[in-house]
Order: sequence, then structure tokens, then C-alpha cells
Amino acid sequence: MGPQTSQTTVVGFGEDLLERMVRAVEKVRERLRRSTAALEAAGLPYAVIGGNAVAAWVSTVDPGAARNTADVDLMVNRSDFEAVKSALTGVGFVHHELMGMEMFLDAPNGSPRDAVHLLFAGEKVRHDYHAAAPHLSASVGHEAFQLLELKSLVIMKLTSFRDKDRTHLRDMIEVRLLDESWPANFHPELGKRLQELLDDPDG
Repeated sequence: MGPQTSQTTVVGFGEDLLERMVRAVEKVRERLRRSTAALEAAGLPYAVIGGNAVAAWVSTVDPGAARNTADVDLMVNRSDFEAVKSALTGVGFVHHELMGMEMFLDAPNGSPRDAVHLLFAGEKVRHDYHAAAPHLSASVGHEAFQLLELKSLVIMKLTSFRDKDRTHLRDMIEVRLLDESWPANFHPELGKRLQELLDDPDG
């Protein structure tokens, strides 16, 4: 018997996979547009935060460097929560609470991963965080929605400092939104975290 040939069959790749990838990105964008438009129509203050905010800021320098994200993170005032809930459910989202996080699913059986997540302005996301979330006065107009201004977004990322936060900070460093002048703008502990990334972006 001759030598056996090892062959790996790749299942599910091709045009269908590429189309699914494109649709996934478009669904996030549609979710972002639909949720922010609902809040705009209701006259409710908010700011886009998280990965979509990072992508928006990165795109102001290099659109090709913007990273896709699966969910939509919005910051609102807690005092507006019932009005926010009414506005978002009015455009088809389904309110859901999971481990203390308020979110809005895209359908009754939707995934929390593919949801609109709410954070509350001026409150700590976790009790052990150094800084509370900023107030909504720290937002700027960007295309069709309100976007958290850059310094406040960086503070949130440095405060959380999870793996994905470090990745987002590296994205901003790569396009020179952040440089050696930035660490001095923050509390020493947060400035130290940023300096470490500036010194070793790949570390």
C-alpha cells in the first residue's frame, strides 16, 4: 500500500461565507442607525461609545483601519431610561436585562452579542473602576449620530483595559490619534497604561 495523502476539506467557505460576513457588518450599521435615529427622534441625549466610537474616530484618519464590531454601545442618562426604552422598543428592539446590564435585542430570540447595550452617563461601569463614565456633555456630532469625544473615549478604554480595550487603543495609536503627548492628560495610573501601549504596541 502506498503512502497515504492527508487532505483537509474546508466546508462553508466561498461566496456564501463572504456574503454572510458582509451582511453581519451591515446589520451592525443598521442597528446603529436605527437605534440612534430613534433617540434623535425622541429628543433624547445619548452618545455612541465602545467599538463603534473607536471605529468612527479611526475612520477620520484612515477608514481602512477601522475595525468591525458586533454590538452597539450607547451611553444615556439613567433618568431617561424609560423614555429610551420606549423609543427603542418602538423601532423593534426588545428590552432585555442580563447580569445587571440593560440591553435591547434585535428580536425576541436575538443574541445579547448582537444587541444594543446601554451604559449610564456619570456612573461607574464597575465599582472597582478608577473613573466613572463621562457625562453626555462630552459628545460631538458625527455624521448622523452623536459620538463620545475622543479624550473621554480614551479614558473609558484605559479604565476598562480589557483585551479588546487594549486592541482599540492600539488601533488609535496606529493611526496617530494617540501619541506620546497623551499620557500626561490622564490620572497617573491611566497615563501609565497608555504609555505602556505606546512603548510596546505589540506587547
